[in-house]
Amino acid sequence: MLESMLDFFRSTVVRKASGLTNEEAATQAVPTTTLTIAGLVKHLTATERFWFSIDFADHDVDWPWTDDDPHGAFALAVDDTIVDLIARYLKECDRSRRAVIDDDLDDIARGEGMTFSLRYALLHMIEETARHCGHLDLLREAVDGSVGQ
Repeated sequence: MLESMLDFFRSTVVRKASGLTNEEAATQAVPTTTLTIAGLVKHLTATERFWFSIDFADHDVDWPWTDDDPHGAFALAVDDTIVDLIARYLKECDRSRRAVIDDDLDDIARGEGMTFSLRYALLHMIEETARHCGHLDLLREAVDGSVGQ
């Protein structure tokens, strides 16, 4: 049930980010924030890697953040396109699923110094992804008027 709920929100991220131009996806559509649709997709890709592949599974993969942006990854690079960001997000979600496929909900993370369970990681990522889906709802409506799940 937890994995299905997370997958629902993951698919919502993709639906909210799809069909936009690069300019629309990079638009700071709400004056009080620098959040963009593309930046949120990039951030969620990093959090997937961090929570599942690095902290939980202790896989040897690249660190998702830079020293000057230790837990953000919202900033876009010049060559970031929304199509590529969505593709990277989908690939990272698949990596996350594979990283925990043989684990039980009460298994403890294997990353150095980590003491949380897979259940906690899934619940955290449901909350993280759902919260950002709400941001995506607002941004998408502001960018092109699209509403709904």
